Amino acid sequence: MKRSSVWILVLAGCPSRPTEPPPDQRVTVVQSAQSVQLAVIGDFGAAGEAEADVAALVHSWTPDFVVTTGDNNYPDGAAETIDANIGQYYHDYIAPYSGSYGAGAKHNRFFPALGNHDWRASDLKPHSDYFALPGNERYYAVSWGPVDVFVVDSDAHEPDGVDAASKQAQWLKAELAAADGPWKLVFMHHPPFSSGDHGSEEALQWPYHEWGATAVIAGHDHHYERLEIDGQLYLVNGLGGYPKRYEIHAPLPGSAVRFNEDWGAMRIYADLQGIRFEFVARSGKVVDSFERKREG
Repeated sequence: MKRSSVWILVLAGCPSRPTEPPPDQRVTVVQSAQSVQLAVIGDFGAAGEAEADVAALVHSWTPDFVVTTGDNNYPDGAAETIDANIGQYYHDYIAPYSGSYGAGAKHNRFFPALGNHDWRASDLKPHSDYFALPGNERYYAVSWGPVDVFVVDSDAHEPDGVDAASKQAQWLKAELAAADGPWKLVFMHHPPFSSGDHGSEEALQWPYHEWGATAVIAGHDHHYERLEIDGQLYLVNGLGGYPKRYEIHAPLPGSAVRFNEDWGAMRIYADLQGIRFEFVARSGKVVDSFERKREG
């Protein structure tokens, strides 16, 4: 598939944006960038002290963009809470932004996955009205320099399905095959593997490694975890600010790092030669840091 460079500003600013564009639409930003830094937050949208602290940490990094692992708008995904839960802390990454907390970004740099709390607004209208995202806005792809980001909707309400044979999964398989960057990151809410309270979502245990994913990053369980299972890197990142942190149970085989003592966020730095993942607590403590080098 030939990919063209499309600035998000153009997509977001179109006054006649179609309500249901094709789900294979992708956005490419700064295609010539040789390196990129992104932040990852999950289970964050509760408008409290923990979220404010994590947002301050994220802003201190000045990342190029932010990706979420869902549950952006507690408790019910409502229009009445979305700006206080998201825009209050991240408005300067959102475009177009029409909330009440200051100026938005020149082009969109905030890419949320949907969580079960976001889906409590069953028509997703508060979410779709607030954001201007690629494709059908539930699942989509974004390329930024050496990183290809694939945001998946893992919720059972997803009309295109969530098992490995679903329309959505086949979209991901095709997009991963078409992406030519060295680093392919898949984001979703429900974790395929987790040692936390909710545990593993068997329906989402797709053959990501076979399809070419570098990492699968999820939330839902309110802890941090790094796992490697059947050659695939999995990360759970659900400490973005919801007041309750979850217990960690008996570690799954392949679980290398687990943490639930404080809130925090992930920082990912990538260039053409390697990619580094970190989880940093709101205190600034680096809980986990590791790298992958490009093969060949």
